[in-house]
Amino acid sequence: MTLAIVLAAGTSAAGLTTASGEPLADRLAAQLRRAGADEVRFAATLDELAALADAADGPLLISGTDLVAHTAVLRHLATSPVGPTVALVLTDPPVPGRTAVREERGQIVDAGPLDALDGDATGVFGGALRVGVDDLPTLAAAARAAAVGARPITAPLGPAGDVSPLPSAGEAGPGDPGSAVDRLVAGLAALGTLIFAQRVRLLVAHRVEDSAGLVAAETAVTAVDEDRAELRLSVKEKDDFFSTYFVSTWSPYVVRLAARLRLTPTGVTVISVLFALAAAVLFGVGGRPALVGGAVLLYLGFVLDCVDGQLARYTRHFSAWGGWLDTMADRAKEYLVYAGLGFGVSHAGLGNGWALAIAAMTLQTVRHMTDTWYGVLHDEAARRPRTTAGASGGIGDRLNAASTRVQADTGSLSYWLKRTVVFPIGERWALIALTVALFNPLVSLIAVLVWGGLAFAYTGALRTLRARWMWVPVLDTVDATLHRDDGPLARRLPVVRPMGPLTLAVLAALGPAVLLVAALVGDSPSGLRWAVPVALLALLAGGLGAGAAHNGPLDWLVPAALRAAEYLFAIAVGVVGGAPGWLIFGYVFVLTVHHYDLTARLEKRQTAPPLHAATLGWDGRSVLLALAAIAGIVSIGMATLGAYLLVVFVASVVLAWFVRPARSARASAAPVGAGGVAPR
Repeated sequence: MTLAIVLAAGTSAAGLTTASGEPLADRLAAQLRRAGADEVRFAATLDELAALADAADGPLLISGTDLVAHTAVLRHLATSPVGPTVALVLTDPPVPGRTAVREERGQIVDAGPLDALDGDATGVFGGALRVGVDDLPTLAAAARAAAVGARPITAPLGPAGDVSPLPSAGEAGPGDPGSAVDRLVAGLAALGTLIFAQRVRLLVAHRVEDSAGLVAAETAVTAVDEDRAELRLSVKEKDDFFSTYFVSTWSPYVVRLAARLRLTPTGVTVISVLFALAAAVLFGVGGRPALVGGAVLLYLGFVLDCVDGQLARYTRHFSAWGGWLDTMADRAKEYLVYAGLGFGVSHAGLGNGWALAIAAMTLQTVRHMTDTWYGVLHDEAARRPRTTAGASGGIGDRLNAASTRVQADTGSLSYWLKRTVVFPIGERWALIALTVALFNPLVSLIAVLVWGGLAFAYTGALRTLRARWMWVPVLDTVDATLHRDDGPLARRLPVVRPMGPLTLAVLAALGPAVLLVAALVGDSPSGLRWAVPVALLALLAGGLGAGAAHNGPLDWLVPAALRAAEYLFAIAVGVVGGAPGWLIFGYVFVLTVHHYDLTARLEKRQTAPPLHAATLGWDGRSVLLALAAIAGIVSIGMATLGAYLLVVFVASVVLAWFVRPARSARASAAPVGAGGVAPR
């Protein structure tokens, strides 16, 4: 149940009347109901709001009485999928008593009076916010502190328990003319709440002070063409070059058609997977007509990949399941295409296509792991002050400033170069489609490997320098054991602290890499069976850092290094054991699905998969493969273990997304005293 609260304290707009003669506060209440609120309450003071927050069992929509907005703006706020707690942000010029905000990657990392932000303000608070259930206790605390003009006490900066004094929650006291909702959001930010920004584009929202401002704002709201605006808003504000100019210029028409056909975003995702699968089959078949047809299907599949998200934004149909499925489907589609290209290369006698496909999949997965964790690092750095060691100066500082300038220069040559050189998915799809249509699958896979490798080197070097400057631990803020994917063996190994977990993870990858190179260049890979236990011991060195603190400036690279180590070991064992290329590809593909599930859960802030312990960890899986190699049954062992992991993954998905939610729904619906439990 979503409760909406209209907060009237501390604003001169409380008595304003709309053109229809209706009090502005009453119209806001009606709009909040149409935006999705199940109930609307009025609160005259912050203390009343705190009491409502204490009693609430669902998210709260909170608005001041000075907001004039299109109803769709409030609906977007109520349904925003970016996070549980979201605040409206405007580009209007700040006025006294209003809260200015500073954003980083869509998150509000600072909020308060304009002069307190030292010129770093990126917008002003729009007078409305949605607060998630988990943040309601913090909301109540911030409301009570703001009601008496108190400062929030302190907020922890990390699991180490270090704390720092926080800035004022807003204006000085309960009688201050500043809006209560402004003091409230400043207090929430001061207490360290993760607040996402909901910017107003195309649709209109303004905060008003007097009748003249109200009339002007109402006129602007009335002039909005809602459907046209919603359709344009379905397209991402900042996307990659290929997506922006070769997809989003016409995909909104597909979105409107899909909406009229009552297709769901999940349904469009499934169709896009089928297009990619058909393209992969055509790439494997070979022949110019098949290759050109596959390239066309691949492009259309990518268009549909964009349409599913656009349709979700257009219809406001968001779900955690849909977001997870979209993330997993993106990677599955890409790797199915790699498989089709690899088979096509081998089928045409152009070379070892499976080796190239395995290399492309491994490279892309490790790249994605670094992308994910660098994003977490960047967000964490934005939310907390830098330590003295990395506070200012140095090449990392200059790189950070240069990146900020380029990102702000939207549409410039440097902006597009920066977004394109990193080889995003749109550019990967375009490169594959063009090279396979004009040349052949071999050229396509080589092009993907070359550009992907250069992009990895470029982003890795710059991010390493910037990370050393930020000096912010990340893995210590999450369940490091889960995201390292440690198994029972790694968790029981002694800790070698002087070397650090990243050094040990890199060393773990070197042993399998040496074995793989030796197997590939040698005349008799099977003769290296004796070296498999040696490579395993080197690999298990990564487990010696499992229990150490992951608080170094580069320890965010540990998960990616461990992924590389496990994949290299599996590939090396497969080559030494004479396993067919398609089987090695399939096994590594199953591993990537498992690891993408972990990163998707990290991005969506979800708990571990239900059957995570049954996946055995990177160490347990590698030991089983090594035993299969020693026994001379690598193909059987790899096929059996891969099938087992796939079954565990599917069972985990069914439990997490269907069985457990159904049980929870039944438990919530059961009446007390009839074998059920009371709704919470």
